[in-house]
Amino acid sequence: MAKAADHTPRLWALFAREAWARARRKLRAGPAYRLRYIGRTPERVLIAPPDLRLPDAQIAIEIYHGRFALAGRIIETGGNSPFGIGKAPIAWRRSLNSFRWLRHMREAGTELAAANARALVSDWISTNGGRLTGVAWEPDVTARRIIAWLQHSTVVLQGAELPFYRSFLKSLSFQIRYLRSIAGEMPENEERLRARIAIAFAALSLPTAAAALRTATRNLARELDRQILADGGHISRNPLAILEILADLLPLRQTYANQAEAPPQALMGAIDRMLPALRFFRHQDGNLARFNGMGATISDRIVAILRHDDAAGQPLLHAPHSGFERLCIGDTTVIADTGRPPPFEASAAAHAGCLSFEMSSQRRLFVVNAGVDDHGPADYLAVARATAAHSTAVMNDTSSCTFLTGARQIELLGRRIASGPQVVESRRIDERGMQGFVAHHDGYVPACGLVHERMIILAEDGATLVGRDRFFRPDGGKPRLQRDQIAVRFHIHPAVEILRDDHDRIALSTPGADAWVFSCAEAVPVVEESIYFAGLSGPRRNMQIVLSFHASETEVVRWRFKRMAIDGF
Repeated sequence: MAKAADHTPRLWALFAREAWARARRKLRAGPAYRLRYIGRTPERVLIAPPDLRLPDAQIAIEIYHGRFALAGRIIETGGNSPFGIGKAPIAWRRSLNSFRWLRHMREAGTELAAANARALVSDWISTNGGRLTGVAWEPDVTARRIIAWLQHSTVVLQGAELPFYRSFLKSLSFQIRYLRSIAGEMPENEERLRARIAIAFAALSLPTAAAALRTATRNLARELDRQILADGGHISRNPLAILEILADLLPLRQTYANQAEAPPQALMGAIDRMLPALRFFRHQDGNLARFNGMGATISDRIVAILRHDDAAGQPLLHAPHSGFERLCIGDTTVIADTGRPPPFEASAAAHAGCLSFEMSSQRRLFVVNAGVDDHGPADYLAVARATAAHSTAVMNDTSSCTFLTGARQIELLGRRIASGPQVVESRRIDERGMQGFVAHHDGYVPACGLVHERMIILAEDGATLVGRDRFFRPDGGKPRLQRDQIAVRFHIHPAVEILRDDHDRIALSTPGADAWVFSCAEAVPVVEESIYFAGLSGPRRNMQIVLSFHASETEVVRWRFKRMAIDGF
């Protein structure tokens, strides 16, 4: 059996690189650099870019009364400054200091909301504007805040007196210079891309030298080319990243047009590729598939983005650069992960879900992955990222990827993937009346000495989904009787009722749709409890179908989902 690879030298190199990058960022936040961020204060905001994120005037009322519902938590300030609540959860503080909630004040459209927005911005400037430390000055938080202040400058500056007007613009320009300085030191992931987007917004929205706009545009184009793949996916392989980035890129494209500036071709091309990619990950019920950090979907947000898709065509079926397959016949859709883990720097939210799949039919979800609870405890996040939380095969109750776990490792690098499948190959099957794929990965070879191969075919007008899971040694030989315990898992959406007959068949039933009947000849399916993390109201109890066996005894299992009327079961 193959031995586990030693990743220690590579990790030490990554630790050293990140430590050096943090040291440089810390230097740029120190007093020696602070003077470099002080410069001429712009006289006005030329244009307020649009914001596509959904507003709610009721939230503005809640904020006025000191109730801040952010990052899944409601905290009441009791008349005190929200920026002085040091014991609040860090996700809440990041959301607070990002200021995206200003859109609710703009939606309220009242003088009271504008005055409250102005008071909170003034409070932030007094509390955090003079020191480049803490959550408020994390690069990604700073980028989000710059975008929000620009987008909602009309409501913040509505009725403002000259001293506040100057203070706002002075702080904004200071933040922009700071972000320009540290953007190049940020990890090559979504956060750096957002920083480049924020700097481009600033160059368009404020009186800026033409050279500054050209530099911002060039850096943005370079980052888009690096992070947005040829099929429209993001290097993180997270569907949520596509949605979030489009929510910034579409207003940026409009801002270029409003200022009579030519947007870079990389921006136009990225949007044109990403809109079909967003459709690719969308299920029959409008939700995005739960892969690599995707949690609950707010469907209206997707609709707001797709409204800008002029083509509005059918989604792609094959995303080879992102590493996903989509099978769609009739009213049945299957989306499967057939790719390697994302690059290390973009893997902070990635999952060990290689060869997992989800299935929806007749606007109902049936087979799912557990997804994530974006605002839940860290323990939940670790469980959600494990292979066992996905509809795929698990060997010896371990994951196909290993994650950084040490406190020092997480502090420096986050909960990124340390190792995972290196060889993931997939072949598409498109024949008359059927769609499918055959794929395999070597994620379990170091620890278990086995390759997992999965074939899935959707046929019969979308009424039959057949699958085959096969396990073999890298040389093609049969599995040996050691570390060969297999559990093939199919997580079922919480809204689905599970029924069982005397012939080991399991029916999945939901109101308003036909049932799907599961069967397997080689192993007896067992129904076990599980947790669905991606519920809109938080984690929910659900069930899963599990096929358990030893690969040395059963190297191939064949299973099938057949759609039929529930009274025919």
